[in-house]
Amino acid sequence: MIVGLPREIKPSENRVGLVPGGVEVLVRQGHTLLVEVGAGRGSGIGDAEYEAAGARIVAAEEAWDAGLVVKVKEPVPEEYPFLRRDQMLFTYLHLAADEQLTRVLVEKGTTAIAYETVQLADGTLPLLVPMSEIAGRMAPQVGAKYLEKPYGGRGILLGGVPGVAPGAVVILGGGTVGTNAAKIALGLGAQVTVMDVNHQRLQHLDDIFGGCIITLSSNESSIVRAIQYADLLIGAVLIPGAKAPRLVTRDMLSTMKKGAVIVDVAVDQGGCVETIRPTTHDRPTYDVDGIIHYGVVNMPGAVPRTSTFALTNQTLPYITALAERGTRALEGNPALRKGLNTHCGRVTHRAVAEAFGLPFTPIAAIEGAATAAL
Repeated sequence: MIVGLPREIKPSENRVGLVPGGVEVLVRQGHTLLVEVGAGRGSGIGDAEYEAAGARIVAAEEAWDAGLVVKVKEPVPEEYPFLRRDQMLFTYLHLAADEQLTRVLVEKGTTAIAYETVQLADGTLPLLVPMSEIAGRMAPQVGAKYLEKPYGGRGILLGGVPGVAPGAVVILGGGTVGTNAAKIALGLGAQVTVMDVNHQRLQHLDDIFGGCIITLSSNESSIVRAIQYADLLIGAVLIPGAKAPRLVTRDMLSTMKKGAVIVDVAVDQGGCVETIRPTTHDRPTYDVDGIIHYGVVNMPGAVPRTSTFALTNQTLPYITALAERGTRALEGNPALRKGLNTHCGRVTHRAVAEAFGLPFTPIAAIEGAATAAL
């Protein structure tokens, strides 16, 4: 299999889809690795390191001219011309929040497998977990920064000082992002509240944090009350493959403290705050009704070296399976099957199809095509 590793061109995206160690594994298995010049530079990985691992350093067009293209972020419009029918694309896609890309992938007939919808039998999302851990740990750090007065915040130190109460952090969602956000916020000395619809999850969080956080059942009335005292609100809600539910409306902002900060990690799935919109690392925040909004869609891209190595640790077994067997790798790997979002001009993930009113085609209905296409 020819495996292509393009350079990420999304603004301020410095991660890369594979580290040299992963390239070396694939080359030893007999695959050809085409790495775009400068692909690893943002993560501190030079072209020479990829060459030493057995890769060829090529231009963008050649890196995309592969049977399997491995990326970090979804293709941007400049990359759409590279997409084609006899190609597998393996990357984060978040299609339920991107109708344009969904329709392009369908039109091109690309076999697109999304990291974020690969799912184990127990519900774990193994390829989303490392980036969720990083984004969750970054969220309180980012929020603490923008709570500073020079950035438009309330002028609150999250940890407080002796004689002065700490700041209040409210986290919507107790999954991987929420748990990691709670760890860091608690470590900073903040008062931490985590809200979730799953009571068992709240019991688990109460146990692992030894009662040091407040846990609340998530519903409209409890959210309305909680955001009134929040200095920092972190959106950490996830429904695999689907748009995030809108839990905080525009009207609710008027009840929040002026200068409070919202960090919505769910923004890449549409966000759980009505007023959130995607931003970049270059222009990360904006103000709505006196509330600072942070909506950077690729938060882990700010710590690319950590992120790149953490991601490769999890993706490599799936990449090797796809390189060895092509789409036939989907047959014996239920987790990877759930990652398939589009194939042969059809949407194969129900939540994505429902998001845009497109026809949904179960994988089983195109099994013959899926196993013979590549």
